[in-house]
Amino acid sequence: MELIIAGLLDSITPNSLMFLLIGVSVGVLIGAIPGINGPMAIALFIPITYYMTPLTAIGFLVGLNKGAFFGGAVSAVLLRTPGTPEAAATSWDGYPLTQQGKGEKALRMALYSSVAGDFLSTIVLIVIAAPLAAVALFMGPAEIFALISLALTVIAGIGTSSIGRGLMAAAFGILLGLIGTEPVTALPRLTFDVYQLGSGLSLIPVAIGLLAFSEILIQLERFTVKGGGEQSAHKFSSKPEDRFIPFKEFFSSFKTLLRGSFIGIGVGAMPGLGAPVASFMSYDQAMKRSKHKDEFGKGRLEGIAASESANSSVVASSLIPLFVLGIPGNLAAAMLMGAFMIHGMQPGPLLFKENAQLMYGIYGSLVLASLFLLVIGRFGLRFFCKAVDIPAMVLYPIVIFTCVMGAYLGKSSLFDVGVMLTFGLIGYFMRKFDYSYVALLIGFILAPEWERALQQVVIISQNDTYMFLQRPVAMGLMVLTLFVVVRTFWGSFKGKQKQSDAKT
Repeated sequence: MELIIAGLLDSITPNSLMFLLIGVSVGVLIGAIPGINGPMAIALFIPITYYMTPLTAIGFLVGLNKGAFFGGAVSAVLLRTPGTPEAAATSWDGYPLTQQGKGEKALRMALYSSVAGDFLSTIVLIVIAAPLAAVALFMGPAEIFALISLALTVIAGIGTSSIGRGLMAAAFGILLGLIGTEPVTALPRLTFDVYQLGSGLSLIPVAIGLLAFSEILIQLERFTVKGGGEQSAHKFSSKPEDRFIPFKEFFSSFKTLLRGSFIGIGVGAMPGLGAPVASFMSYDQAMKRSKHKDEFGKGRLEGIAASESANSSVVASSLIPLFVLGIPGNLAAAMLMGAFMIHGMQPGPLLFKENAQLMYGIYGSLVLASLFLLVIGRFGLRFFCKAVDIPAMVLYPIVIFTCVMGAYLGKSSLFDVGVMLTFGLIGYFMRKFDYSYVALLIGFILAPEWERALQQVVIISQNDTYMFLQRPVAMGLMVLTLFVVVRTFWGSFKGKQKQSDAKT
């Protein structure tokens, strides 16, 4: 009980509250700018957290991510250009409302739905994370190796139409993660006599390059081809019924909001699926169960509630596999995992045992971030809308400068700037040729733990090939991994066969 009180008191210190408030505010602003999302923002701002305490750093980054999820709805509603991928479904009903002069009303529904979904997901995280971590303590290296293999297999299908390309990207990420000093023999590996690689590739320049710089290259290409960007199309009606949401009207979408929140919690707790999956799944269910199916896509508030409640509830629920098993549920959680490791902590079941006070402080910060999101969104709605009006010729140089400085600040090394630029090009071509840069990055992050678990299995079993057959849980996970691969390949084959038959 003393640890709980101490952790909660740590979360309400002036320093923690200030950076949490800044994180949510900057997150909303960043999310409102098309082309920049939560994981990119976390990657850019992690270097700043070097000088913060662990609780302040994690609270700031979590606030940044929560704010970005709502911010993505701003440009989705006003420009039909989602600031983040998960806000795509929000634009289907949000933009028609803007065309009707009800843009502010649509943004209010997006805000309230985001806060409700996020708060409910945070409560679920607080209730179930610690008990699940206690169970996870009984998992050995064989189970951890099998679980990481399953997670990488599931994640391989994210961001690409081909699981084969996804698996290749994940394998390449693991290969990159093995660069540096081999943990058992302490000999250099894959360094090619480059002394900067002796300690391996740094996470920050790799993440900034893959997420932020590659996206800027894509955006610059589109901007150059189009010869400019779209202008803001938002407009606000002065009528109260077009600006505010009466309680009765909001309550009519309550079932949809609740359903979307639980869909988001379920999707977020499963590694690799991500917020876009939750958003589209919730929207689909809302439309199928609604009595007004024909109104969806034409300015239905229920559609906004379904999308925003689902994608925002993923933020906290994606931390469940990270806190319990040390496996990031999505890209933002992977970035947070890097932040934990930078501050000397290894996410996983021992995190609750070794840093109990910190974990309760993080729980307090998560709840406060939801409250700050409501307050900031409510009073800063019109101000954040102006973020979509920033000219591309001003925005892109600022982001490029931030990428370079973020890569440099980690070790004050120009070599890391080169790494960032290299991975920016790699990410650019991966996007172009439909390879999953998400799988590469998560494979890179999980590679050390994956290798460590495999080495422990080999050492403990004394090179016994049948070690996994003696561990039922590990064997079950490996069978499930094989099943996922076979089923996905078979589904892809059948899909191509149907397309071929249709053309014939």
